[in-house]
Amino acid sequence: MSENYTALFEQHKKAGASFTDFGGWQMPLKYESELAEHHAVRNAAGLFDLSHMGEVWVSGPDAAAFLDYALAGKLSAVAVGKAKYSLICQEDGGIIDDLISYRRAEDRYMVVPNAGNATVVAAELVERAAGFDVTVENVSAETSLIAVQGPNAEAILLALVPAGQHALVTELKYYAAVEVQLNGQDLLLARTGYTGEDGFEIYVPNEDAAGLWEALLETGASQGLIPAGLACRDSLRLEAGMPLYGNELSREGNPYAAGLGPVVSLAKESDFVGKAALAELKAAGAGSTTGRRLVGLKGLGRRAGRGHYPVLKDGNVVGEVTSGQPSPTLGYPVAMAYVDVEFTEPGTALDIDLRGKAEPFEVVALPFYKREK
Repeated sequence: MSENYTALFEQHKKAGASFTDFGGWQMPLKYESELAEHHAVRNAAGLFDLSHMGEVWVSGPDAAAFLDYALAGKLSAVAVGKAKYSLICQEDGGIIDDLISYRRAEDRYMVVPNAGNATVVAAELVERAAGFDVTVENVSAETSLIAVQGPNAEAILLALVPAGQHALVTELKYYAAVEVQLNGQDLLLARTGYTGEDGFEIYVPNEDAAGLWEALLETGASQGLIPAGLACRDSLRLEAGMPLYGNELSREGNPYAAGLGPVVSLAKESDFVGKAALAELKAAGAGSTTGRRLVGLKGLGRRAGRGHYPVLKDGNVVGEVTSGQPSPTLGYPVAMAYVDVEFTEPGTALDIDLRGKAEPFEVVALPFYKREK
């Protein structure tokens, strides 16, 4: 058993959650049915506890220049109120984590790393801050994160936001954040998510998390809102073609092979950690002309591939599955896999070795599922 529990642990227990260790945290895997939770998010709304994620504030006159140096993206180009998906890389270009950074003021950002990497990322940012006029403050331990995801998410939030602030919610763009009064408290509301649906993430002090959780469940009941666990979060993000650190992303991989080349800003004037190595990888064609590249695989049969299963071409191993399972929305198995570049063209026929039996798949463009806007 891990020793970390979110401020909502008792709420999950009362709701009958099954728990799993994730990134050193005891997190709800599912409540009653991961399949029902998956469909609720696609068709109505799901409520997620994401309080295991990290929150690191970077503030000071050099905040923008510092993050340009510490991360692979150009954070100085992000407008106040907006957010950017980026990577923090090693000197050799390996990925330490993928994360979202919110610019809250000219000289203040909030960086949100993944659960298992939060401590590592915070320490890395402190180390990289040497020579910059910035303060790095890790507030992960006192901050909870609650997500409302699904087509009814906006309507649910509007019921808890004062009428005079409704436009702040309805006009909030994807990858942006705003301060609103939610359930009587001034909280940071972001229009982001990891499900492929419209949705919001709410940053709330630990002591107020349970009250907000219960208010959302009560208000959202008429809109089909139910609590949702990590099992359906994984099937939702896989359908949406979103990478998971530890599966598709790692220190041994690189952004180009993972299809995240556009996230890397080699054009920014300043140096950044990993820039030289990433420039070499790009020039060498990593992920485009050499090595392996991340692709989507659509199952032509009924059996699903799982992580680490070999990918075959004419009986020869040409890749490895990183994530795979049946798609509840689409009705067939899907997988992401790193495959030799010559076999990555959409429509290419491949097999996954399912414990000695070759199961047919074909390469398809990601994402597998895209919501109608």
